[in-house]
Amino acid sequence: MIKILIKNNVFPYCLSILLTLCCVYQQCWANGDPGKINALIKAIKVDSIGGQLPQLSYQKIAPQVVKVRVSVDLPEDVRCDDWRIRILPAFQPTFHWAPHLTPSDNHIIAQHVFRSPMMMLTDQRKQLVIIPDVDLLNNTLARDWYMDMDAQKNQLTLGRSLAQVGEHVLFKRKSGNIYTRGKFEFAFYVLAFDDREVAENPFRRPLAFYWKNWGAGLFEKGEPISGDMETYVRHSYHWAFQSWVKQVWQSFEINGKKVGAPTFIVNTTQSPNYPGKTNEREFRSIWNQAWFSSLRSASGLYRFAKRTGDQELLDKANLTKELALSYPKKDGFFYGLIGTEMEETIAGEGDKKSVRSKGWEHYYWGNSNRNPYTWDARKSPFHLLDMSWTALLMLRWYNELEKDPRLLAYAEDYGKSLLKVQTADGFFPGWLDVETLKPLAHLNDSPESALSVTFLLTLYRMTQKEEYKVAALRAMQAIMKEIIPNGRWEDFETYWSCSRVGAEDWVGKKVLRNDMYKQNNFSMFWTAEALLECYQITRVKQYLKIGQRTLDELLMTQAAWQPHFIPIKALGGFGVMNADGEWNDARQSLFAELIIRYGKELKQREYLQRGLAALRASFVMMYCPENPDTKAQWEEAWPFFGKEDYGFMMENYGHGGETNAKGLGIGEFTIYDWGNGAAAEAYNRILDHYGAYFLQGRGL
Repeated sequence: MIKILIKNNVFPYCLSILLTLCCVYQQCWANGDPGKINALIKAIKVDSIGGQLPQLSYQKIAPQVVKVRVSVDLPEDVRCDDWRIRILPAFQPTFHWAPHLTPSDNHIIAQHVFRSPMMMLTDQRKQLVIIPDVDLLNNTLARDWYMDMDAQKNQLTLGRSLAQVGEHVLFKRKSGNIYTRGKFEFAFYVLAFDDREVAENPFRRPLAFYWKNWGAGLFEKGEPISGDMETYVRHSYHWAFQSWVKQVWQSFEINGKKVGAPTFIVNTTQSPNYPGKTNEREFRSIWNQAWFSSLRSASGLYRFAKRTGDQELLDKANLTKELALSYPKKDGFFYGLIGTEMEETIAGEGDKKSVRSKGWEHYYWGNSNRNPYTWDARKSPFHLLDMSWTALLMLRWYNELEKDPRLLAYAEDYGKSLLKVQTADGFFPGWLDVETLKPLAHLNDSPESALSVTFLLTLYRMTQKEEYKVAALRAMQAIMKEIIPNGRWEDFETYWSCSRVGAEDWVGKKVLRNDMYKQNNFSMFWTAEALLECYQITRVKQYLKIGQRTLDELLMTQAAWQPHFIPIKALGGFGVMNADGEWNDARQSLFAELIIRYGKELKQREYLQRGLAALRASFVMMYCPENPDTKAQWEEAWPFFGKEDYGFMMENYGHGGETNAKGLGIGEFTIYDWGNGAAAEAYNRILDHYGAYFLQGRGL
């Protein structure tokens, strides 16, 4: 029997409403047994609104899917800070999933992070999934829907409350919500399963349900963008190497050898149209790191230049390759960036200070400062993740673009050193001290090791040296045992980038209220890719099965609908983690081909569509005429933008957890290697691998 919690009413009125509601309940169940839903839900408790108790009705959508509708007629406006529906399962789950963390009773999962909104509970056979009705959310233009998962109380909550951003980026309830008189409606779907598939992959069926009902239709209509993506690629390269070339392109010499690459980051004050004084956001630098990889972008530029016969761009791509080969090494380990000294300047009395580079004659070698130890890149430790990524890109350049023997030699020199630091349990350390080359304290048993697996297996393919394969498979076994079953997706970005909540006391521990780790989808990508590589080398089906499960967990962070409160196209774009606010993050260009590869291997159309949607979403944030919605938002935020800025592209949207149609959510910088240059690389690579016919969405 479903129970209804009635708050703030006198007893006689409560009894009357309760009897009425019970009649609705009995009639509804009589019209069709909802099957396993009844067995998995012990109670649904619904708050009243201004003394009015909402009515529940049920509609059987499919054998394992029921839609629950909640409605009430309000005779007058009502202030209600927090209205809730609480769902109590009839079993004790051993696995919990929600899209965002709510570490205390004051936190909520605000609709800002409703990319594929759902909550799920499972044990070894049973699974309960709750999905808000986003069609109703859009139709009513709601801005106050939320979810919450309390694992300790074994309770799922849907509700309506205004939200405010707390920590970067978690959400808390905010008072002041008003319900206008008239009909109040709310709805959600309940999916329930009881079979062996639950334990094998709890994500597949909810994802398929979501894509079938919302994502596929939008994709087939041409969202998030349609037309030839080559236009966006040309905008990227025109911006970087013509209209913004003085701000972006860096060319200098190292030990008498000419090198070059686009700078790490530029901002709106560097626009040719900016009326004020330039201020560089961060130290001028060029990175080869897991996010910002100049070598990755250069490989895309190389492909484009070869295809179009553009010798000038080909020369620039090769200069970036020369720079990568110039990074100095210590016993096979190598630095991740080259930077310049910076200085503060003041143009005149009363002017604000600005920061500018001293120039490349004042360069130094360093490593990514996104780490637990220091913000100073000159003092930052070697990061094995960054080195494995760069070395992998060198092997891919050698294998697919040109047989430069220096690339293979540089990568294998690193590979030999990598084997020496593998731990007894199979993992690779997180960071090494730059002087002693000894492992430091953090992430020594993390999914970052998966990227080293892919690198070593690629090195094995090219050299046929068995030791690389043996080490890679041993690391993969450790990840399969320690990381995947527990959802321990912790990496450098999870704690030591912009979202540092939990860095002091959550590392290696679950947030108890949610029974979840703070998670980052970058780790899921590396792991899903490594598992596919393991399968393709060994043909052991278990790698493919677990790889699909990991890919599906990654896809839980992909937008599969178009919210009314996101004023740019969102389908196919990715968030980042369960404690941040991004939409359409630049990582989607990196993820796109892997999703397509799984689609090809498993012959699943959904994956092919999702992969192409991710690639298309990679260009949505670009300022250009082909993106009218995005262009309008850029001009709301930066009215001086003009045609010289076509191609400027922020890495994501809504990062701070807030958006509106007046430019809130638009950023102020472009990272070429984690934005337009990265998106162009993904397009050029996928074009070379699958052809223009596939990129146009034909033959899926």
